[in-house]
Amino acid sequence: MRIVDTIPHPSLQISIFQMNEKYLVKFEAAMMEQVFKFDTMEVKSIENLKKMIDASFIDGVRKRFNDMYLQYKAAL
Repeated sequence: MRIVDTIPHPSLQISIFQMNEKYLVKFEAAMMEQVFKFDTMEVKSIENLKKMIDASFIDGVRKRFNDMYLQYKAAL
């Protein structure tokens, strides 16, 4: 697996990896991470992939991070 690009964001680290005919988009916030896999044949290019990771997509990721954090805190 190798990193091929990043997407700038003020509060998340967003990295794009390529491995075995897939792009993996990893979102990191504090101690949590989420990874989404996209087939390279469907996406066609990294630029197309970056267009897919729009404000709406990132908003859903942030909501999941909030839910993950609440579950983590409840377990302590």
